[in-house]
Amino acid sequence: MRTTRSTPRCDNSDMTRVALVVWLAFVSAIAAAATPDYAREERWAKEVVPQIVAGDALWLTIPERPRVLAIFTEPPGLAKGAVIVVHGLGVHPDWSLIGDLRTKLADRGYATLAVQMPVLAADAPRDAYRDLFDDAGARIAAALSWLHAKGYAKVAIVSHSMGASMTDAFLARSGAATIAAWVPVGMLVDFTQPPRMPVLDVVAERDFPDALDAAKSRAAGLARNACSKGMSIAQTDHYMNGATSALAEAIRGFLDRVFAGKCGEAPPP
Repeated sequence: MRTTRSTPRCDNSDMTRVALVVWLAFVSAIAAAATPDYAREERWAKEVVPQIVAGDALWLTIPERPRVLAIFTEPPGLAKGAVIVVHGLGVHPDWSLIGDLRTKLADRGYATLAVQMPVLAADAPRDAYRDLFDDAGARIAAALSWLHAKGYAKVAIVSHSMGASMTDAFLARSGAATIAAWVPVGMLVDFTQPPRMPVLDVVAERDFPDALDAAKSRAAGLARNACSKGMSIAQTDHYMNGATSALAEAIRGFLDRVFAGKCGEAPPP
């Protein structure tokens, strides 16, 4: 007598359960992606705007958000050019180093536009900020458009830490041809692709080990011209404590050469 083994069949209820599991996994993956904490941005704005001493608050618009805080600061005389100032992880466009840079560069002849980058909750991990790079790029593009509309044909970017990574992602995808120069400060990663514009790659003498190592890797990717170079600011840390004037002066010297058209080809080795 031969026994026949039956093959289990999936009925409609089994298929429904499988489809539900797949759908829930898909929804969970979407939910896991970080989204900007707009409420935190609003709290920053309410705190920052009334305390602005130099410069004027304005609001940029991007598709995802109609109100993005920016602070525009004009120089005392005729502007030599304009600079977008991009802050790092989880802060605002008048925070410490950024507030110093936007005002000190204006004192040195450059109009500055410091822009609120997307933020997450205060306890969010650094890696989660990669989900915000598209949003950050839209804000940089909006700042660039605003400055062009204001009459500034040449625009540079100065960006710190996570803001430098956000700028790197923006330049790798779009906008690189319209940026006159870039100053990443304390950037913690390598270039996504070699930048085509003049770059002053700045780290601190006592910067994070990751920033110092990444700067060594980036050196080979700098454009070959008479302006691009790496440099270290002495006797300070990742946040440039006590050295913002030295940093601003180094940036001014670099931008003066770029905006005066003095970069040219790199000298022979």
